[in-house]
Amino acid sequence: MTSGTRRGRPPHPDVLTPAEWRVVNAVRHGMSNRTIARGLGVSLDAVKFHVANALGKLQLERRTDLRHWRGAAVESALREGGTEMAETLALGPIGQISRGVSDIAKAEAWYRDVLRLKHLFTFGNLAFFDCDGTRLYLQQGEGTGGDSVIYFKVPDINAAYEELERRGAHFQGAPHLIHRHENGVEEWMAFFDDVDGKPLAIMSQVAPK
Repeated sequence: MTSGTRRGRPPHPDVLTPAEWRVVNAVRHGMSNRTIARGLGVSLDAVKFHVANALGKLQLERRTDLRHWRGAAVESALREGGTEMAETLALGPIGQISRGVSDIAKAEAWYRDVLRLKHLFTFGNLAFFDCDGTRLYLQQGEGTGGDSVIYFKVPDINAAYEELERRGAHFQGAPHLIHRHENGVEEWMAFFDDVDGKPLAIMSQVAPK
């Protein structure tokens, strides 16, 4: 006798599962599968599995297509507001500057205890400090060394993305979620190239309604 109850997980109310969103956002941030696995504490095969699932669900052909896919999770604060016209967009102020480090734990201690910068938060291989209103972002591993990245604050990251792209800026990928704070505020970023092909970024902090 059968009860009629279906086994397995109930269907997820979003186009991607939470695990798939975490991997896709990391891919959109430019991370390799190996770095994503290390940062999320999962196996490399698990990351490849989630990437393959996401590509199938979104009807995309290649992993690189995810970089330019402009999606946001159903519960994201970014989906609660519309996109405003940004014809008068003027970049600034500078919200963040990044710097590569070889060991995030040692770097966090040094910037906190030696430079006495205000430590904001750390997750995975990323640490953030406040420099009198401008945020310093430290990242271990990929990107260590080389030029720092300047991040410009914008009120509406989707509108800024569209306007800068219209002006001729070449973006490395679509705006994507970087981090969601405990209070629900989301950090969104998108990276583009300057005239020499060096990276710049726009960033927005999106609060839930």
